[in-house]
Amino acid sequence: MKTILSALLAGTVFGVGLTLSGMVDPNKVVNFLDITGNWDPSLMFVLGGAVITTTIAYRFIFAQDKPLFDEDFHLPTLLKIDSKLLSGSIMFGIGWGLIGYCPGPAVASIGFRPEEPLIVVASMLVGMLLFRTIARLRA
Repeated sequence: MKTILSALLAGTVFGVGLTLSGMVDPNKVVNFLDITGNWDPSLMFVLGGAVITTTIAYRFIFAQDKPLFDEDFHLPTLLKIDSKLLSGSIMFGIGWGLIGYCPGPAVASIGFRPEEPLIVVASMLVGMLLFRTIARLRA
């Protein structure tokens, strides 16, 4: 139960942060990514704040023997860059650049203007289901 509540709290804080920073506005994100047109550099402060916070917090977190609400840290074991990582990263970047939503802001945006983000979230879910189906068929 502690794990679920901590995930809910972390998700809520993340969603509030996305909202306050303007990341839920796809036009702001697209303008940030449009470095040759109507570039809006304000989201660099969001990125900088996230990097600084993460750098400091991870030093404290990994100094602990174990996480607060679990027995072990669950870190990625695959450390190589493979075709799945590259193709997924490319598709993510293209999708983010075209519509201005990545998964977190899309979910957080549902409360503000549900039509557009619901389409994005539904498309992500269909894509995940399709990926799992194809992976099972290949195995």
